[in-house]
Amino acid sequence: MLTEGLKTGAQHTESLRDARKIYLDGALVDDVTVHPAYRNAVGSVAALYDFQSAPENVDLMTFAVPGSGGARANRIWQLPECHADLVERRKALETWTELHGGFLGRAPDHVASCIAGIFMGREVLEAYDPARAKALEDYYHYARDNELYLTYVIINPQADRSKAAHEQADPWLTAGVVDEDAEGLTIRGAKMLATGGVLANEVFVTCIQPLREGEEPYAVSFAVPMNAKGLSILSRKSYEAAAPSVFDNPLASRFDENDAVLHFDDVKVPWDRVFINQDREMCARQFHATPAHVYQNYQAQIRLMVKMRFLMGIARKTAETNGVIQFPQVRETLGQLAAQNAMVDALVHAMEIKGSHRGQYFVPDNHTLYAAQVLTQQMYNDIIATLRDLAGGGLIMLPSSIADFGNPGLRTLIGKTQQSPTTSSEGRVKFFKLAWDAVGSEFASRHAQYEMFYAGASFVTKGHSFRTFDWDRCTNLVDRMLDGYDLDTELAAMDA
Repeated sequence: MLTEGLKTGAQHTESLRDARKIYLDGALVDDVTVHPAYRNAVGSVAALYDFQSAPENVDLMTFAVPGSGGARANRIWQLPECHADLVERRKALETWTELHGGFLGRAPDHVASCIAGIFMGREVLEAYDPARAKALEDYYHYARDNELYLTYVIINPQADRSKAAHEQADPWLTAGVVDEDAEGLTIRGAKMLATGGVLANEVFVTCIQPLREGEEPYAVSFAVPMNAKGLSILSRKSYEAAAPSVFDNPLASRFDENDAVLHFDDVKVPWDRVFINQDREMCARQFHATPAHVYQNYQAQIRLMVKMRFLMGIARKTAETNGVIQFPQVRETLGQLAAQNAMVDALVHAMEIKGSHRGQYFVPDNHTLYAAQVLTQQMYNDIIATLRDLAGGGLIMLPSSIADFGNPGLRTLIGKTQQSPTTSSEGRVKFFKLAWDAVGSEFASRHAQYEMFYAGASFVTKGHSFRTFDWDRCTNLVDRMLDGYDLDTELAAMDA
């Protein structure tokens, strides 16, 4: 791809016509690029690639690949060597995210950040197994040079959560190794959640959850194409399919990235795609002993920063559309929202400013990242609730669909009943349809759940915050204060 130019939307769309097995509503999807459940989301991803390949955006969105003779690659694969590099990469990701308002949680920049992060700490894999490290290095270059859109599945299916994976009624409920030979591994079982899987080229498969003794067969790390023989994609309900009109559901109709369970029916994974083979400790170390976990979640916070700005726009326009922007209590509410938005923005910038070198690479500050995750997990649903409170009944008392505007009599009634001091009746309905899709629709509810759990349960993110905080610096302050006085001295002073 480096010698052919940057990937375009048409090229990505064509790459998805690969006979992958996607199941939806009891049937096999013939072509994801034209199916009414996915085609608009495919188009939204295609728009990302068209944006990066536009001549005016090349400097912003791409970097010169070292040693390539001038070839360029998307900055999602960039390995920053200084603070300025990290900032330039963030600006690219920030701009890309603005195209979807932060509603594509697993856009191409997320898992690319994960693989790039492992690559930056590849000495961890080299100490484990040089052959596996070589496979990871080669895969990073392959994915970068071919501009692959990657998803990942890193969570085991929820069954009896009181039992380990190997203790379930079906020991191959969770994807694991059933055989290995000179060619590679054979994988059987399921993994979740392949967010964006129907839109992606390949999937990175591993386990981020702690594994117990006896669960070694599930402790693997590898990558395969989404059309790998034996791989089935079990799609959840499509919000896009239920939103045939962009006017009525402007977000769900275009940005439903989908989520899926992947089932591996004895999928063969060649050794050059295997990064970890049945090692529980290494599954954790690939994330936390390398920059991977920080780098991928730094990307997620950039996305959330942009999404927060979008929601702030919804808040401001709600107040203006309803003619309440001058009310003191409304300004108080907007001021609180503005402060929360500024906090997310500041934390992203602080991750960069407080970043440090990992060998030759410059990576974001880990504790600032985990602090941001803890706080934003708690904050997101509060913000959504505030937006709903701000809008009141205006979010639900809307025409049933765009078809109402096609009836002249109804259109007249809409003009009388949907009024605003700042826009037409059509503009008011259009805005509140967008607002509802952002905060109250089924699509919005999925996003509320996503923002709560994409980084793990709250006890997990709080545990990361605890683990990475500089407690010694704080306790040393207390100890210094305590050391400044003692009981005997104080008693002697009282007797003097």
